[in-house]
Amino acid sequence: MPVFASDMLSSVTYAPDEILLALSTSGIVAITISPWIGLAVGVVTLIMVLCFRLTLRAYPAGGDYSVVAQNLGVRPARLVAAALLVDFVLTLSVSMAVFAGFVAQLVPSLRGYTVLVALGGVAVVSLFGLRGWKGTRTLMAVPTYTFIALVFIMLAVGFGRMLAGDLPQAESAAFTLEPLAGVDTAMQGLAAVFIVLRAFSSGSVAVAGIETVAAAAPKFRQPRGRNAGNTLLITGALSATMLVGLMWLASELGIKYAADPAAQLSKNGHSVGPDYVQHPVVGQMAEAVFSFSPVLTAVVIVVSALILLVAANTAIEGFPVLASRLARDELLPKQMATRGDRMTFSNGILVLAGASMLIIFITDAQPTKLIELYLVGVFLSFSLGQLAMVRHWSRILRRTVSGPKRTKMLIARLVGFVGVVLGLTVLVVVIITKFVGGVWMALLAMFLLYALMGGIFRHYSAVNRDLSVDPEDTDVRRLPAGTRAVVVVTSINKPALRSVAYARASRPTQLEAITVAVDAEAVEEIQKQWDAMELTVPLTIIGSPFRELIRPIMRHVTTLRRRHPQDLIIVYIPQFIVGRWWESLLHNQTVLRLKSFLAFLPGVVVATVPWRLESFNRSQVVLESAEGNIELSDLRMKK
Repeated sequence: MPVFASDMLSSVTYAPDEILLALSTSGIVAITISPWIGLAVGVVTLIMVLCFRLTLRAYPAGGDYSVVAQNLGVRPARLVAAALLVDFVLTLSVSMAVFAGFVAQLVPSLRGYTVLVALGGVAVVSLFGLRGWKGTRTLMAVPTYTFIALVFIMLAVGFGRMLAGDLPQAESAAFTLEPLAGVDTAMQGLAAVFIVLRAFSSGSVAVAGIETVAAAAPKFRQPRGRNAGNTLLITGALSATMLVGLMWLASELGIKYAADPAAQLSKNGHSVGPDYVQHPVVGQMAEAVFSFSPVLTAVVIVVSALILLVAANTAIEGFPVLASRLARDELLPKQMATRGDRMTFSNGILVLAGASMLIIFITDAQPTKLIELYLVGVFLSFSLGQLAMVRHWSRILRRTVSGPKRTKMLIARLVGFVGVVLGLTVLVVVIITKFVGGVWMALLAMFLLYALMGGIFRHYSAVNRDLSVDPEDTDVRRLPAGTRAVVVVTSINKPALRSVAYARASRPTQLEAITVAVDAEAVEEIQKQWDAMELTVPLTIIGSPFRELIRPIMRHVTTLRRRHPQDLIIVYIPQFIVGRWWESLLHNQTVLRLKSFLAFLPGVVVATVPWRLESFNRSQVVLESAEGNIELSDLRMKK
């Protein structure tokens, strides 16, 4: 639970903020219904938990992507995958933005540096993910369980102080909350419905981490489906209970949390001003409930920040795994399925970190802006997942006769249908109430990812068709009539002579060395040295009126290929290897460019002959390593 449930649990640190913020636009009248909004979100959470438990029972591998792919097909599964990828990026971004807010409350001097704090948080959790530290999961248990305990302690103390008549008001309770200009304050008609629905959709961020637990089912012990389902049930119950309790406590403490503090909050008739900083709602609760102990207040704030770091790690765990699955299904580049030195999907982690940092920078690390983008993917994937489960149960019911088993399946299908209706309802509410606020950007990102994955899939399908072997096609197995070797010589040196020796060792039908007359004096000197060495290989000098190197070589090889279409042309290119990264900057990259151009010519093979310079002293270490074991660190350039 500490690893995968922290995402869902951590959402209670910012879901109350979003509910109060959405209601604040209509003034103090709307704030009074905040506990009921929290209760509605809690009910939605429990219904979704029930739906996912039934999904895990049928598909222990878990995850909406797998379920949709097996029941609805590739295209809906692609849409779910796009939504989940966007949500993982936003999970990391939101967690770090809220984390920065708690840090700023604890250390006021950092209030103007929340973007840097959030970016630093992304860098830290990404580094842990890249290093693949085995102790990370054990370390996560401490803030997760401590956070749960502290929230319930805070609720218990708050309830006890309320019964004793000793519950103080929060600092923000002294402010007067004014509605935003042009907003209906009477809470009547369509305006009231819109504000309530907007608050509900904002609070629904509390269910954002539910897919993380379900998707992580393969990492649970056997029986995976049951263990993941139990974890999900416990997590959902805790999350719903904490959210309802915190919303009740926020109402009792009189906490004000405004969309525009400078315009909406005032004290004694004077605005709080543009310099006023709103602390997170959980932080305000801790200050009021634990007014007798500043240490406990600080502990709550610190642990809340730590649970957000742990939640960010769930994205680090989940995004690369999903990306690797999509890469194996040829929906993302195959590099995403490659593990790094530490057996982690390092490419996926780097892509996730880069995307998250970009979003944090663009949104100025403001949680509300990020949460506006967040929910559409959650309920889109949930709705499609439950629709897939309805189809799954319907297909099985066709083959099942009457009896207790069929009754259970009918109930499961009904639950799935309820999940579809619930998911689509919340999805429509989110789109209607938050489209202008940022949902359109999330939808655009999902559409672009969907199109990108489709293009990648079509590319890999075309490649597979081109590379597939036809038993009746003998052309690819036919031996060439002969081999013709060409050695590229730019100067008479050790690499050039080694290339000539290697070419001769291959015993080609024809062997020649070529040099391009870019500089007349240099070519004349090459010819003199060649003759002086009495090499048995003929040297062909290719003219270059425009002092080009690559084009004349390409023209020569193409002509040779045209004259001997049945022969294999092998081009030997000498290349020296430097030992330090900065040394490569001092030499041109003509060899690499020539190799890339020659690769486009049919019937032509490029053979690179490396010559390691003295600065490259690691080859001996590699060759003499015990039992031939080669460490990648031995092959890296020296600093």
